[in-house]
Amino acid sequence: MNNIDLEVWKQDLPAFREKTAAFYAGGSTVGAYKGFSGYYGSYAQKGGNASMLRLRMPGGRVTKEKLAFVARMIRAYRVARAHFTTCQTIQLHDLDADTVCAIMEQALDAGIITMGGGGDYPRNVMCSPLSGVQTDEYFDTLPYAQAASDYLMHFIKAEKLPRKLKVGFSNSSANQTHATYRDLGFAARPDGKFDVYSAGGLGNNPLFGVKVAEAVDPSHILYYVKAMWLTFRAYGNYENRGKARTRYMQETLGGAENYKKAYLEKLNEVITSGEELTLSIAPTVITKTGDGTTAAGPRILPQKQDGLYTVVWHPIGGQPSMDELCALSDLLADIPDAELRLAPDETAYIVHLTGAEAEKVLAATPDSAGSLFETSVSCIGSTTCQVGLRDSQGLLNACVAAVRAAGLPDGALPQIHISGCPSSCGTHQTGAIGFRGASRSVGGKPQSGFQLFVGGCDRQGSEAIGRILGTVLEDDIPALLVELGKAVAASGMDYAAWSAANPDAIDRIAAPYLG
Repeated sequence: MNNIDLEVWKQDLPAFREKTAAFYAGGSTVGAYKGFSGYYGSYAQKGGNASMLRLRMPGGRVTKEKLAFVARMIRAYRVARAHFTTCQTIQLHDLDADTVCAIMEQALDAGIITMGGGGDYPRNVMCSPLSGVQTDEYFDTLPYAQAASDYLMHFIKAEKLPRKLKVGFSNSSANQTHATYRDLGFAARPDGKFDVYSAGGLGNNPLFGVKVAEAVDPSHILYYVKAMWLTFRAYGNYENRGKARTRYMQETLGGAENYKKAYLEKLNEVITSGEELTLSIAPTVITKTGDGTTAAGPRILPQKQDGLYTVVWHPIGGQPSMDELCALSDLLADIPDAELRLAPDETAYIVHLTGAEAEKVLAATPDSAGSLFETSVSCIGSTTCQVGLRDSQGLLNACVAAVRAAGLPDGALPQIHISGCPSSCGTHQTGAIGFRGASRSVGGKPQSGFQLFVGGCDRQGSEAIGRILGTVLEDDIPALLVELGKAVAASGMDYAAWSAANPDAIDRIAAPYLG
């Protein structure tokens, strides 16, 4: 964003400081404050005694300058906790009133805008994290995600939407950003164009997106973004927040085909309006080259740029050590072209490294998942989130500890997805195994539990919502996963192959644990 844009955003800061001070002085309720603070990308945490702040990182790209800002804030304000989110942002937690205001203000000077990070606004635009470096990508979609992000910022101060709007770009059929079931998704094609999907989403009454256009020239994506904005405003539900997400427009308009027709009508309005939205984006050129040093290992990925590497760093639950995060920032400051990329599964990738640089980054990030299972995804959970029902982070940590103690081999369990409530921030509905916070009656008394989902898939062309097997008591879930992992390990297969060969086996293993 340019300086004029930043000055516009700065005009909103005094109101936030005033309302935040009043909230912490007892001058407003948690609910009233939430309705105000979401616009600024901040919410009060569970209990109303601290705040979180969501730093938008368009496309999940964290330049080393932005990472240095995060490290400065952590050190200056002794921030104890951060979270890499499933929408590719960085959340800072446990902030007092003065600290959340100060960091928000200084973020703008660092080119980081928090506004629209919560509430009924366009959220952080998502992009496949390895765009531009992935060896098998269709094409680099990051420049288009960043352009869409800049454009959508203009709508945050415009007419109010019924609910939030999430936009994602994928660079291959891996569909890491769930582009085929976002509010608006641009799925890259091998021919260098996009298929466009609309009105999808997880949570209550999940739906996959409607393919509204095929083979769209990337230079025209903003026309489709504007059409999405107009369609949501025209047909979104402003009366019932429970049905105010874009996916409900499929039902409102009488099905997918009718929704597609309505969307294309809005697209035609945009095209014929005369507004010039065509992009002119030169391909990103990485001039850095390898220096002859090499690196290899389970956390090393060769890039499509000869001699360059990416290091994979996945703190358990997407919650990095503050010391490790700051040390990484210090290291990257002296590595040309290096930057961090955040993924929707809470992984961080450090890209554009020579072999020798990759080895240094590996050494600086030892607190990383050691298996596929340890890369499992969890929302922030009920100990922090106002609307959270169950402690998803606590469950994940308990499961990781149990699986480690059992000595299960890598691959015996898949990456699991945990959401503390029905909102599906942990994307439990499209994981191979997913858990969603719930309750289960034991002896007539409600006990902490999680609904078990199995068989979900997010890959483009194979998308599937997992089926619900039942509710497992929270304390029993680690034992269930260990038993499952032992059965898979005994077969000599990994979980994906075992599940395909024995489609009902997980039902039999889970049955004794279900209510």
